Amino acid sequence: MQTAIPCMIIRGGTSKGVYLLEKDLPPEGGERDKLLMRIMGSPDLRQIDGLGGAASVTSKVAILGPSDRDDADVNYTFAQISVDKPLVSYAGNCGNISAGVGPFAIESGLVPAGDPETTIRILNVNTGKIMVENVLTPEGVVTYEGDYTIPGVPGTAAPVKIIVMEPAGTVCGGLLPTGNPSDILPIPDFGSIEVSIVDAANPLVFARAGDLGLTGKELPDELDQDLKALGLLERIRGEAAKRLGFVEDAAEASWKTPGVPKLAVISSPADYLTTGSREIGEAEMDLLGRMTSMQKAHPTYAMTGAMCTAAAAVIPGTVVYQLKRPGADAGRLRIAHPAGVLEAGADYSDQGGTIEIQNVYGFRTARLILKGTVFCRA
Repeated sequence: MQTAIPCMIIRGGTSKGVYLLEKDLPPEGGERDKLLMRIMGSPDLRQIDGLGGAASVTSKVAILGPSDRDDADVNYTFAQISVDKPLVSYAGNCGNISAGVGPFAIESGLVPAGDPETTIRILNVNTGKIMVENVLTPEGVVTYEGDYTIPGVPGTAAPVKIIVMEPAGTVCGGLLPTGNPSDILPIPDFGSIEVSIVDAANPLVFARAGDLGLTGKELPDELDQDLKALGLLERIRGEAAKRLGFVEDAAEASWKTPGVPKLAVISSPADYLTTGSREIGEAEMDLLGRMTSMQKAHPTYAMTGAMCTAAAAVIPGTVVYQLKRPGADAGRLRIAHPAGVLEAGADYSDQGGTIEIQNVYGFRTARLILKGTVFCRA
């Protein structure tokens, strides 16, 4: 017997995910997790028996339902499905998959469409934060066509603006979880390095590329083939997870908390070549950034990661603040990643030397790819 479940596949930003209604799933817990893994075809490096695309950016699920809160229209839970491990992680959110939440909420009938656009208030269950999305809906119909481009996605599409309200402390309880703009982490078999741990939209640990023997211009395939470098990056992430209290042993982070904190390797602006062999000039960016995702190099740059980076850029003393272009727009940061340059911003205030982040935001695109039924093995 196979289980039939209505679903949609939507490209959200530079990720692609399966979007489901909560009412069609078992209650949260082990039975739901097993079902989600069967839907994606995990654990299997090719995910050949499911809808997953054999990469962390295409092994994601969004679960939606109506919200009973006055300040939200829908509840949205993000699930990262490990490709090669029997693991479903609900730690943190995905900004790219979030870009498809608004269109899915309208397409599935959870939210009525307005004209010419629809504003949707979304409670991200993972972080407890409210997101506001503006979706273009001329004549009450979601439009995916437009002239907005994002690096890492071919062609153009309609923009989706995503705003995360009061983004500090999504997982760790505060903007600077350790109380410091930077900390020194001891890394086994390497030494001590300076990092910044910032929690806005998602918790990130930031490290200088130069401190790790990297240029910051590395492309995903290059990093993925450098097992020594990948191992070092995961040890840094693990030590940060230990400092945050997520794990007692840093070595456990890869399976106990694989999705958070996320890790970004940062360097000052410099000319580089993208994965498409396009030359990006130093003047086109405020910062060079590379991220990891589920112990592999991220092919672009996570949207929530970009939002957190924008927040870190306005906090004096952070690694990001130190490396960003002098005089860069304090509220809007251009981040150069393997596929090109994206922008993210932060609205903030300086309360006598204490930075308060009101919101962070970014622009993505989304496209409905499939609407139908997924059949899962019993």
